[in-house]
Amino acid sequence: MKPSLRQIISPPESSFLVRRDVGADMLNDWHYHPELELLYLKRSSGTWIVGDHIGPFQNGDLLLIGANLPHCFRHAYDISGKNGIAGESICIKFVPEIFGNRFLQLPELRGIKDLMQKANGGLKLTGRLQQRLPLLLEEMLSASAGKKLIFLLNILQEISESKEYISLSSDGFIQRPTGGDTDKIRRVFEYTFNHFAEPITIKDVASLLNMTSPSFCRYFKTKTQKTYIRFLMEVRIGYACRLLTEDEKNISGVSYSCGYNNISHFNHQFKGIMGVSPLTYKKEYFKKS
Repeated sequence: MKPSLRQIISPPESSFLVRRDVGADMLNDWHYHPELELLYLKRSSGTWIVGDHIGPFQNGDLLLIGANLPHCFRHAYDISGKNGIAGESICIKFVPEIFGNRFLQLPELRGIKDLMQKANGGLKLTGRLQQRLPLLLEEMLSASAGKKLIFLLNILQEISESKEYISLSSDGFIQRPTGGDTDKIRRVFEYTFNHFAEPITIKDVASLLNMTSPSFCRYFKTKTQKTYIRFLMEVRIGYACRLLTEDEKNISGVSYSCGYNNISHFNHQFKGIMGVSPLTYKKEYFKKS
């Protein structure tokens, strides 16, 4: 799954990009770009791959992606809006040198400079940042070009001072795309995304690569820094989050739709990933909405 280089075109009146994406505009492949990216996933859920990190995302998640860090998002439902409510996100993309190298050497900018370095592996923003920054991003969309730059500086300073973020990709991640290995991982990902609602065994997936089960487990762990069972669980729970927010099925129905035949097992794994039970997650979502 060799990442493609994506060219970012900023508007002529600005040195960086601020954009709202709705529906199909949010779709992307495994790619990278020389710009850092601050992404607010206002409405969508699914599984994200950031470097060698694989995990679920949901409505309201915020992510700071470092320059040249490969990433992609697998949405758990049709975000085009044809069959329901369209997905929505806001993104900012800017080069690391946007303020000028001399400006970044100022002692007052040390926090922002350190933040950009930490973003090389991807940062999930949490806590008060997750509550406050979406409001600033909405304001930023309609601001003048000069004020957009001030917004960006303020947002980066706020993130660097709060330190309410979680590192995603491992420190040792170095993208080394090789034809054979990347094609193998792509096949595993695609098979999992297409069949996660069905019973899947390690033997099933290992046979895709003509490997024994133990060899496959070692291979997958080496390439993704997690076990295949953990990856499958995260894909299923990411889809469960989407079903719970649609309010169309009870907990039991969601459990079966995600590939679980035992509701107790589903509840246990959901809490292990999301930190709360499915029922609590659903209640908190609609309370916030």
